[in-house]
Amino acid sequence: MDIIRSGSQPSARGPADYFTGTVRVDPLFPANAPARALGVTVTFEPGARTAWHTHPLGQTLIVTGGRGLVQRWGGPVEEIRPGDVVWFAAGEKHWHGATAATAMTHIAIQEVQDGKTADFMEQVSDAQYQG
Repeated sequence: MDIIRSGSQPSARGPADYFTGTVRVDPLFPANAPARALGVTVTFEPGARTAWHTHPLGQTLIVTGGRGLVQRWGGPVEEIRPGDVVWFAAGEKHWHGATAATAMTHIAIQEVQDGKTADFMEQVSDAQYQG
């Protein structure tokens, strides 16, 4: 058994290659072999968002605060709120982030495959973000 104490892991700023705006990533749990799942809490300041990306084994988001936006490639921009759970299938191109006026926090759970959890692509344009 392992207990990871709250506040015992350092926060990190979301890198500009993968995010637009101010984003904080707080680790929750690593993928301890043989398990592959890992979890992080991600907080997006208003207007902040991920770049377009995919996950080799999919991703689950659990919204815990604020209001956010999600979009899968070719689909509409959709609003998400606390308590919403979003599933992106393996290889599904998508982005997620805060609304223009409100911060958003979610827990992200994804699995590691071949040493990675995501493939990041181009930034989400302002026109795409605004839907």
